[in-house]
Amino acid sequence: MAEGKTRVKICGIKTLEDALAAAEAGADELGFHVGLTGARAPLEADNVAKIIAELPENVESVMVTSVTEAEQLIQLARKTGAQVIQLYGDATPETIGDVRKALPGIKVWKVLNVSDESSIEKAKEYQDSADAIALDTLNKETGVRGGTGKTHDWNISKKIVESISIPVILAGGLNPENVADAVKTVHPYGLDVNSGVSNPDGSKNIEKVKAFVQAAK
Repeated sequence: MAEGKTRVKICGIKTLEDALAAAEAGADELGFHVGLTGARAPLEADNVAKIIAELPENVESVMVTSVTEAEQLIQLARKTGAQVIQLYGDATPETIGDVRKALPGIKVWKVLNVSDESSIEKAKEYQDSADAIALDTLNKETGVRGGTGKTHDWNISKKIVESISIPVILAGGLNPENVADAVKTVHPYGLDVNSGVSNPDGSKNIEKVKAFVQAAK
């Protein structure tokens, strides 16, 4: 991947105002928490649908969820109108296959929580079913997957980028200060940020979003 082409997803969008401001600031994808365990104030699918309907055409909508049942995932995706489903939780390659069969136009990103070198083999298990792998941080003390605001070992992430044939999106503890180093080290296809560009109440700090996009690209 050439320098300067890294895509940026701003996650945890809750309002149309934040969505449009983040898009204006250069975000390529916007993420909405729907049925996500541990999310601060997850959104109802109907609310997400209203925001997605107003997004500019050049911005992709991502439904971020820990639902693992294919039927429920298909229903939620149809309700929201999201173009991408980002799967936390233990959805299997078979489940992803079922979702893609029912929704041929949709992309599926599988989140993997990077803990050690075993994550490399885990990523390979999904490269025939998912469109991309998103790498997030596992909090080993609490067992919380993702949304930790902590980075993980980027050298493992770099090895995953080199080991699989589908795009890799880097998440976990990214912010405007460290994102340029992350891109240099890992060379991911894309970046996924939430808390690193958020205000204490979870709304987006648009100055930080701008700074993040500038440093990433």
